[in-house]
Amino acid sequence: MTPIRDVVRDSVPGRDEHVSVRPAVLGDSKALIELYAQLAEDRGAARPTRGDDAVSLLASILRQENRCLLVAMMGSTVAGTADMLIVDNLTYGGRPWVIVENVVVDQKHRRHGVGRALFGEVFRRAREAHCCKVQLLSLKHRKDAHEFYRSLGFKSLVEGFRLYLD
Repeated sequence: MTPIRDVVRDSVPGRDEHVSVRPAVLGDSKALIELYAQLAEDRGAARPTRGDDAVSLLASILRQENRCLLVAMMGSTVAGTADMLIVDNLTYGGRPWVIVENVVVDQKHRRHGVGRALFGEVFRRAREAHCCKVQLLSLKHRKDAHEFYRSLGFKSLVEGFRLYLD
């Protein structure tokens, strides 16, 4: 499998504001926690961990070989994030696949190309790793997000199931 490389990509041609995407670093922990709090909404169990635990967990995530936690930057501000994991696979001729999780764009930066830039980088990395597909889950009530995913070419082809463990 092709390893995930740490490169910065400028994306979103034709947009007024400059958005760049890069792998997260430890210094992004505070901004990531703020984004994940927005993603959690009013779901208490989904709220992010904080403080030293968050920094320690982020350090662990950043060391995982086939995982890349991406951040989208607008200037010096972390405006969004997406967590991608490349998974080895015995089907599709042995081609790996990508799962994308914890996608969030800061409320102040929505509809400015941040999500499109993040997924542009996800797709680039997935193609570079010769993946057969990119998949994600999205809560049913997030209709705007679903419309966005469809605009990127995603199709709602399956019924997803989830079991939260205590």
